[in-house]
This record gives sequence, C-alpha cells and structure tokens, in this order.
Amino acid sequence: MSAAPAVEISSLVKRYDGVTAVDGLSLRVAAGTITAVLGPNGAGKTTTIEICEGFRRPDAGSVRVLGLDPWRDGAALRPRVGVMLQEGAGFYPGARPVELLTHLSRLHADPLDVPMLVARLGLDTLGRAPLRRLSGGERQRVALAAALVGRPEVVFLDEPTAGLDPQARRSTWQLLDELRAAGVTVVLTTHLIDEAERLADHVVIIDAGRVLAEGTPQELTSGVSDDVIRFGGPPRLDVGSLRAALPDTATVREVAPGSYEVTARVDPRLLATLTSWCAANDILAEGLQVGHRSLEDVYLELIGAEGTTR
Repeated sequence: MSAAPAVEISSLVKRYDGVTAVDGLSLRVAAGTITAVLGPNGAGKTTTIEICEGFRRPDAGSVRVLGLDPWRDGAALRPRVGVMLQEGAGFYPGARPVELLTHLSRLHADPLDVPMLVARLGLDTLGRAPLRRLSGGERQRVALAAALVGRPEVVFLDEPTAGLDPQARRSTWQLLDELRAAGVTVVLTTHLIDEAERLADHVVIIDAGRVLAEGTPQELTSGVSDDVIRFGGPPRLDVGSLRAALPDTATVREVAPGSYEVTARVDPRLLATLTSWCAANDILAEGLQVGHRSLEDVYLELIGAEGTTR
C-alpha cells in the first residue's frame, strides 16, 4: 500500500465574481518530493496554492494537507507548514531580516538555526536595513527564509526565485534539494521551466484552472516521438516553402527573429531535404542541431505562446 500523499486535491473549484479561477483541478503530491506547478499568469496556480495554505476557502472539491483540511484545521496545520507568498508579501515593512527570522524561530518547537539560514541565503550582507529598503530579490530571500525557519513538513513557495540573481538562484536550488533529502515536501509555482526541469520530481502544467499534463520531467518529454531541429538564418524566411518541402507531419516555426525550429521524426532523408532547401535558397543554416523535445517544447505545445489571461 502506498504512503498517504502530503497534499491531495480533488475536483477543486474556486470562483471570483462569476469567473472560474480553478475548474475541477485534482492533484496528489507525494511526501518528501518537489512538485513544480507551471502555467501562465491567470492559470490558477496562486489560487490553488493559497487554498492549500488555508488563505482561501474552496467553492467545491476537497483539499487535504498532511491529512488535514487547511480551512477548517488551520490551527493544527500552520505549525507544520511553511508558506512563501508571491513577491515576499505579508511582513511589516519596517522589520529587519535577522530580527524577523529570530522572532519567527521562537514561535516553533524545533526551528532551523537562524545564523545558518541567514548565511545560506546571503542575508548576512543586508545589515540592519528594514524590509522596505531591500530590493525585490532581497525580500524574496527573506520570505524564503521565513517559510523555512520553522522546519516545516510541507512548504509552499510561490515563485521562490523571482528576481534573484543567478548565484542566489543556484543557492536556493541547493537548499531545496537539501530539504527534499531531509524528507520535506516542497510545492512551488514557477514561470521558469528550467527551474522545474532541474528541481522537480513531479511537474504539473495547468491552464484555465485545469491540469493539462503531469508527470516527471522525463515522462512529459519521453512520450513525444518527434525530435527538434534548430538552426539560425536570416529573419523572416519563407517557412511555408520549407514546410512544403518536408513531410506532411513536420512543423516549422520562427521562434525568434532568425531562429528556427523544425519538429518532426528526424532521419537522414529529412536532414538532407532541409539542407537542400537551404542550399537552393542560398541560406547558411547556422548552428544546426538535432535534439529531443524539451519540457519547454511540451509546455509551449500545451499552453501556446501566450497562454491564458484573466
């Protein structure tokens, strides 16, 4: 018999003024794993996480975190859960980071060591500056530390590395890896597909409040039989002409000015057709590469370039 999930969402519905933000969403999060929730702005990611945190009440469906209802059992659940709100919101702007974390640590029975956490997240360089004087990325790091200081069993992180520089982002990734190794369950929302691919045991792609696909990064990409050929050339090539020269199942798109992708089952004949078309049109295919579909390819195929807006 499998262990009980740390988070279980069944047929969740949430509406705002007649607009359905979450539309029958179901999800299970295994204990001791990192789950990344991907989706465009307005897809329902933050609303779903806020319901799991007990900040919003669902209109229909059920949510259980560590077997408890976040709305009804909030008092019992809060000491066991860490929460990082979007953009580090929720703290008094005059608070100083180390003093804030020290205060929060005293509210928990077995907190993490505050000096260790401060050093790991680079907060020791902030001095006694209050939160209102910090940059967005610095406030993000303080909010992450506040979510972790109580040594939670489950931690919900809304865009945890937004605004961080590459070094701080890598440090955050390493810390999340260590939390997972210690048995902590991490649920994070992110717009950064490489972050999901790097960190997550399980990826959930949602749009319009529904789950479009889920699985490990390997499962989401290995089920796609087509490969991708990438090459550079002059902007605004006649992709319709190239598509007509290739097999009917191939797709061609200019993903950025002068950057092209051909999606198809790649074999020597297709490569020869592509290079022959380039030669006939006096085009040098720069940096031509053949690779497998990435998680970003799958995401864009499911969501589209623009995604949902609300």
